[in-house]
Amino acid sequence: MMVLSLIALGLGLATAVYLVVALVSPERFE
Repeated sequence: MMVLSLIALGLGLATAVYLVVALVSPERFE
């Protein structure tokens, strides 16, 4: 079990979710 790969995957998913939320509701980030 690669801990580093799991951490990288988690960061990638978190970044993707953050970008989607920012694109869908930009008024929250102004």
